[in-house]
Amino acid sequence: MYKVFFIVLLVVAQRVSAQTDSGSVVVVKDPRVDLLMKKQIEINEETTKDTRRNMPGFRIQVINSPDRNKVFAAKAKVYQEFPDMKPYLLYQAPNYKLKVGNFKTQEEAEEAQKQLERFFSTGLYVVRDIIEVRVGDLPKDSTTP
Repeated sequence: MYKVFFIVLLVVAQRVSAQTDSGSVVVVKDPRVDLLMKKQIEINEETTKDTRRNMPGFRIQVINSPDRNKVFAAKAKVYQEFPDMKPYLLYQAPNYKLKVGNFKTQEEAEEAQKQLERFFSTGLYVVRDIIEVRVGDLPKDSTTP
């Protein structure tokens, strides 16, 4: 029994030692791989362009009310008095929220808040939000060329 086990052990050891060759491996990269990588980078840039039109910023919350008519009246007032400020209406049950503007800094939002206070006496708050920006106004980061 031990002789059979010893012979099997020798055969396995010989196979293992035969596979440990100290040769080298040469990898040849196809030049088309670089072209494919460049094309994929271009595709990624194009598909993520829309997401880069948004950035953290500030908006002014004009009204927060469960009364839909009251909120729509405030929205109409914003359109009438401040056509350059874009209103954003959001429904979070049971309330409707009306936010206006796309401000990069809190100081810009506070200046606009003072103008809005002439028409809306209470309930104006500067809040952090994801704002819309034009592509030319986006800050340049180090990852994009």
